[in-house]
Amino acid sequence: QVELVESGGGLVQPGGSLRLSCAASGSIVSINDMGWYRQAPGKERELVATITSGYSTNYADSVKGRFTISRDSAKNTVYLQMNSLKPEDTAVYYCNADVTYYRGSFYSRYRNVYWGQGTQVTVST
Repeated sequence: QVELVESGGGLVQPGGSLRLSCAASGSIVSINDMGWYRQAPGKERELVATITSGYSTNYADSVKGRFTISRDSAKNTVYLQMNSLKPEDTAVYYCNADVTYYRGSFYSRYRNVYWGQGTQVTVST
């Protein structure tokens, strides 16, 4: 009933910038927390940043001061602006969203956490 679609990944040189987007669609009533995670080869998936429905944010220490998470609640979209990128930022980036959705009747509501398909970010010369 709900789908998250990411975009904006790619290849960038060290020190460069990228902006990731993740749009949620489907039978959405509301979206609670949204976030970005990443997984590098041979490593576990780790939190990058989260943002609440009240726009409070939280960042991993490794990206503080370089990455900015934001959201457009009217568009059900979360963004990740990544500046001063480093080779160690290379990973597949995943968005997730804690979504309240309906099935059948608008008043038959459910809640689940959904993930995007992932987008590759490569920081290299």
